[in-house]
Amino acid sequence: MERDFDIVVIGGGHAGAEAAWSAAGLGARVALVTLSGQTVAAMSCNPAIGGIGKGQIVREIDALGGLMGRAADATGIQFRMLNRSKGPAVWGPRCQSDRHAYAAWVQAALARRDNLAILTGEATEILVSAGRVAGVRLRTANGGEETLSCRAAIVTAGTFLNGLMHLGDRTWPGGRYDEPAASRLSDSLAGLGLARGRLKTGTCPRLAAETIDYSQCTRQDGDDPPTPFSFANDSLDVRQIPCWITFTNEQVHALIRDNLHRAPMFTGQIRSTGPRYCPSLETKIVRFPDKTGHQVFLEPEGRDTNWVYCNGISTSLPAELQERIVRLIPGLADARIVRFGYAIEYDYFPPTQLKATLETKAVEGLYLAGQVNGTTGYEEAAGQGLLAGANAALKARGQAELVLRRDQTYIGVMIDDLVTKGVSEPYRMFTSRSEHRLSLRADNADTRLTEIGREIGLVDDARWRRYQDKRQARQRIETLLETMRVDGKSLRDWFRRPDMPVEEIVARAGGELAELAGKQPAALASAVIDTRYAGYLIKEQSAAKRMEEMDGKLIPDSIDYAIVSHLRQEAREKLTIIRPRSLGQALRVSGITPADVTVLAIHLAAGKRRETGGGSRRIAKS
Repeated sequence: MERDFDIVVIGGGHAGAEAAWSAAGLGARVALVTLSGQTVAAMSCNPAIGGIGKGQIVREIDALGGLMGRAADATGIQFRMLNRSKGPAVWGPRCQSDRHAYAAWVQAALARRDNLAILTGEATEILVSAGRVAGVRLRTANGGEETLSCRAAIVTAGTFLNGLMHLGDRTWPGGRYDEPAASRLSDSLAGLGLARGRLKTGTCPRLAAETIDYSQCTRQDGDDPPTPFSFANDSLDVRQIPCWITFTNEQVHALIRDNLHRAPMFTGQIRSTGPRYCPSLETKIVRFPDKTGHQVFLEPEGRDTNWVYCNGISTSLPAELQERIVRLIPGLADARIVRFGYAIEYDYFPPTQLKATLETKAVEGLYLAGQVNGTTGYEEAAGQGLLAGANAALKARGQAELVLRRDQTYIGVMIDDLVTKGVSEPYRMFTSRSEHRLSLRADNADTRLTEIGREIGLVDDARWRRYQDKRQARQRIETLLETMRVDGKSLRDWFRRPDMPVEEIVARAGGELAELAGKQPAALASAVIDTRYAGYLIKEQSAAKRMEEMDGKLIPDSIDYAIVSHLRQEAREKLTIIRPRSLGQALRVSGITPADVTVLAIHLAAGKRRETGGGSRRIAKS
């Protein structure tokens, strides 16, 4: 049996859900292939969305027309803005989600999406004809085979490619707990000329809520009022559930040190690199021997489940040791483990093999997104998925694909890091990765990206009207900042004072400003931040403009770096492997110097002069 689609998305995780949503939304006929329709958008690890850097990505996905922000708002059980004590550039919206409700919400949204079919089966092979994707072969649920013809395939297989689970000395194939690994697709991708490697991640034990003594823990409530993720929501009416904090102690640490010979991370059983910023408990004990305690966040997994996630004690130690460790932690002496922690090793494909559109350089029409590119986290995966889905659909329509710049988005920072530098460990987003983080705030993601989402066709009419209303309010606020005076000073001068609460200034001003603050509080908040950081923003935007100019100087795909005069041999080798899209991207390749880029720019300019008969010395920009 054969069916015909424009795009086949392989894998139903967070990258796959966003890829399918965006591609179908742009009119492509899409098949989302998953091992089980019931696990689409499952939260394999912590049921939480957002955080430092990650929350900015969620806001960007939302501004572009994606799903994650709305799903988080609809199913969150606790909302907090992290880093409130610091500057707004590093504020990070985060919510604890209801694990089952989140997946169900996304599944329902995908089921309603026009042009999208969700198919159950295992993708086993990418079919290629004349150097481009021609189809995907499936092994169906009943053991048969089926071929889906298509013009593009997006692989978002997460940790399922040759996944190997570890719990003590026990190992077994799997992509998630109680779910099988995908064993044949990885070989198919390697057979197409893609290099692959192995990475590792892990998760923690889950506890039964009724067996925890919360009197020995510190309560952590959500923000009141909660801040929405989605720009479609002005506020949230949600009953929030508290989380709790406890700590490991010297007894726990001593027990782990005495049993490192039973830890797969230290016996050689696990050979892959895990995430540096989310290490296992046993790794933390070894890495920080002088630390007497590590925080453990006890986070409910939903409203209608008794499962509690123990954030901070990810481990693959034997089950019997996990029992002993948990019971030594204050508040957990009588706790019952409902699922033990485990680690998983899986195949990934180094992302330097990708273009900035997330299409592979080896095969036209083949895109990779999510953990197969070496990232970790739902948010990083979802951002890649949205971009890969949009680009596959845009290319199918013969339109220019979308490349997000570093100065535009955290998604752009992430993808630029991946395709120019690659990964040596699972990649996680932090605000510190961006040189433009004062401009790339969570509050202004809609200003940065809604027009782009509308232009490519992902932002619907209702969202667009909301954005226009906010934009008009912001424009009026800017006018008032210059023209309205209170007690002899302009509003802008008042708002420059960090010691003056915004509410007090608004109350003094009254009139139109008070009305706008009531109707469009987010517009006023962004205007105040921009006012208070105006000098820094000007410097940051000047640097961004210079980099934008470099990113606009495109390098022809056909360039032969071997014939570029005066280019160092190391630079030739690295540029031949990475094949950067522009001079700006070339400058960010590890080991490439400004002098190398100057030599390359001279070579391109000389070629341009030859093409135009000795005319303009400008290098063409996109």
